Amino acid sequence: MTLTTGHDSAQIDIGSRYPVDPDTVRRFDEEGFVRLPAVLSRDAIEHWEAEVTAKVIELNTMHLPMAERSTYQKAFLQVGNLWRHSEVVRQLVFSTRLARLAAELMGVEGVRLYHDQALYKETGGGITPWHADQYYWPLSSDRCCTAWIPLQETPVEMGALSFAVGSHRFEVGRDLEISDQSEREIQVALAAQGFDVSQEPYDVGDVSFHQGWTFHRAGPNGSQTPRRVMTVIYLDAGLTVAEPVNPNQVDSITRYMPGIAPGQVPDTATTPVLYRAAP
Repeated sequence: MTLTTGHDSAQIDIGSRYPVDPDTVRRFDEEGFVRLPAVLSRDAIEHWEAEVTAKVIELNTMHLPMAERSTYQKAFLQVGNLWRHSEVVRQLVFSTRLARLAAELMGVEGVRLYHDQALYKETGGGITPWHADQYYWPLSSDRCCTAWIPLQETPVEMGALSFAVGSHRFEVGRDLEISDQSEREIQVALAAQGFDVSQEPYDVGDVSFHQGWTFHRAGPNGSQTPRRVMTVIYLDAGLTVAEPVNPNQVDSITRYMPGIAPGQVPDTATTPVLYRAAP
């Protein structure tokens, strides 16, 4: 499937298969993440950057001066479920090219959408402390992942994502939300166990996928350009909701899966199946 953009008539591929070889799947399983080159074209990134940025400006509610924000608030402007506010963003979030990638990397037959988030690290924005996303998600298994989609070339000094290699199998720190405490304690725990940290720049069109329990962080944005990133979170299509274990997980059910009880598959209009392999 291709999308013809209205402003430049560029052909943007959002449906064809991105080839994934067995070694890539193995690395995702063993290391907890992969960075993939040229998943999206430069035309596609430019097309979606304009719309995502417009929606972030429209929907953002954080207007405190940087000096008055918490560590979490300094990390990025965070705006979720943009697909509900823009048909253009919906085309990116519902892309079968990305959803198929998530399914093949996780080794599942299909994936459903959990939610999307734009994460914009402003010029002068602070660190994103060490954390694992699944702390926030009431899920019955680890078959979930995030696609991290930079909307510009992203050098390390702009706040490119760093991963602790293999940390998705390390349980210390899983009870910590993003904070100064998580940055301090997880850093110490990872270093004590000798985890390598992978920190690399992203070229335009590169996309990384990381598992829900993979510990990751980002440095501050020391550039003169905001770091613009779109993320899409995928769940195994058959995964069920777990009993929440912290207030953030209670909020996650209310926000993204209203009406779904523990033990149920979150089969809702706002968490649709985006890809399922042919039988």
